[in-house]
Amino acid sequence: MKLIWLGHAGFRLETGNLVILIDPWLTGNPMLPEDQHEAAVEGATHILLTHAHFDHSGDVLSLAKKHNVPVLGQFDIMNLWAETEGIETIGFNKGGTIDVGGVQISMVNAEHSSTFQTDDGLRPGGSEVGYMIAAEGHMIYHSGDTDIMADMEWFADYYKPDIGILCAGGHFTMDMAKVAYVAKRWFDFKTIIPSHYRTFPLLAQSAEELITALPDVNIIEPQVMKPISF
Repeated sequence: MKLIWLGHAGFRLETGNLVILIDPWLTGNPMLPEDQHEAAVEGATHILLTHAHFDHSGDVLSLAKKHNVPVLGQFDIMNLWAETEGIETIGFNKGGTIDVGGVQISMVNAEHSSTFQTDDGLRPGGSEVGYMIAAEGHMIYHSGDTDIMADMEWFADYYKPDIGILCAGGHFTMDMAKVAYVAKRWFDFKTIIPSHYRTFPLLAQSAEELITALPDVNIIEPQVMKPISF
């Protein structure tokens, strides 16, 4: 299994014959050079979306149409896009689990917001969510964009994730200190990959604070387009 950071909050998960793009924001992403856009999405089989904000969903529709792949996500926005955009979607909701080629994806709560831009201004875009992804003997918690939630206690107890892809940039989401707090209080992560940072000046530019706070956890600062193998 390989995880590849696409910059900001985007990841490419390669497992078996699946290539799942998670929040693949390409256009305008200052972390991902334009000459790497094609490589970032090559061979995609599915797109997984956490919420509708432009820095997560901005390229989802165009990629789904270009590569003819289904988009997986929260029911309301999936239903809207299936009706208005003519793309294949798999809509489910918090508490639900779907099987995608042997990979189990469970939708869990997040605490954020979810809107998208229209000609008439911002409009609601379903609910913000996170995911538990079971693949190749690992359980990955992809937090999406979120603050600390009491729900994280039962997430840790029930799903027992060993890998955390956790928003950590601050300002819009948890910061490094909060990620360290939840990791210590509730989770037993073996590996944490910080996300949603370094993109803009107002976000954290380094995970050093997290590394210092969690000496017994393998904190991997991802590099764009560099595979992380498990």
